Amino acid sequence: MSRRRDGFGYRLRGRLRLGAARLLLRLLGGLSLAGAQRLGRAVGRIFWLVNGKTRRTVEENLARCLPELDETERRRLARRSLIETGMGLIETGAAWRWPRERIESVVTDMPGFEKIEQALQAGNGAILLAPHMGNWELGGLMTGLRTPTTVMYRPPREPAMEALLVEVRSAFGSDMAPANLRGVRKALRALKRGELVAILPDQAPSHGEGVTAPYFDQPALTMTLIRTLSQRTGAAAFTGWAERLPDAAGFRIHYEPVTEPIDHDDPVEAAAALNREVERVVREGPAQYQWTYRRFRRQASGRARREARAGVDADQSR
Repeated sequence: MSRRRDGFGYRLRGRLRLGAARLLLRLLGGLSLAGAQRLGRAVGRIFWLVNGKTRRTVEENLARCLPELDETERRRLARRSLIETGMGLIETGAAWRWPRERIESVVTDMPGFEKIEQALQAGNGAILLAPHMGNWELGGLMTGLRTPTTVMYRPPREPAMEALLVEVRSAFGSDMAPANLRGVRKALRALKRGELVAILPDQAPSHGEGVTAPYFDQPALTMTLIRTLSQRTGAAAFTGWAERLPDAAGFRIHYEPVTEPIDHDDPVEAAAALNREVERVVREGPAQYQWTYRRFRRQASGRARREARAGVDADQSR
C-alpha cells in the first residue's frame, strides 16, 4: 500500500523536518563568513573521504565535461570542487539568516551590474542567467537588494519546505515564481514591467519542458523557458555568478551580457546557445561549479535528441 502524502504521518514528518531546518538555519546564522567557510571546508573534506555517491557524481561529470584534463588534474579539481560545495552549503544556511547589513558587507563589488541597470532603463526588463556557480544563493539575495527581482525556482516535494524556501529567498524583497505555468506568467509580467527575472539555466527541466542540446559536448536535457521569455519580451539577457574570494575575503558578483543566440527560432539551437553561455561561466572558475548535480541523467526523446547528437558529432569532427 503506497504512502499517502496527505496523511497525518506524512504531515507530521514534514513538520519535524521543517522544525529541524529552521533550528539549523538559526544556528548557522550566528556564524561569521570565516566560521561558515571553516565548517564548510570540513563538510567538503568529509564528502571526499567518504568516497560515496556525491564524490562519484563529481568525478563522472568532470570526466564527461573536461576530458582534456589528465587523471591527476581531474582528481585535484574534484576534491577542490567538493570543498567549495561544502562551503557553499554552510555559507548559504548562514546567509539566509543574516541581516541585510551582513550580506552587503561580504560583497566586495558587482562588476557589470551597471549594464543590467542600463538594460532595465530601456523598459523591456532583463533576464539573469545564474548557473550553480560560487554562492548563487547569496548572489541572488544581493541582486534582489539592488533591483526588483523575480526568482524562478523548482518547488521541493514538501509544501512546508517550499514555504521555508520562499521565505528565506525573498527575505530582502525578491519575488518568487515557481517553475510552472503560473510562475511563467508571473515572470512574463515582471519582464513587461521592466524588471529583472533570475533563473538557474543549468537545471534540467521536467520532461516535455526542454530539448536535448550539447552541453560540454554531451547531450543534456535543456530548458526552453529562457527562449520563450526572451522571444516574448525582447528582454536583454545576462549571466551572473558570485565568486568566492580566498581567505574569507567575501564575494565578487560578476555580470556579463549574453552574446549567444538564446532566442533562436530553432529551440535546439537556442538551447545549445544557452549551454554555451553556461560553459563560458563555468570555465571562469570550474572549482566553484556544482559538479554534484546529475545533469545528464535525463534526456529528451525523438527529433530533439537526434539533432543534438548530430550537433555534438559535428563539433567533434572540426
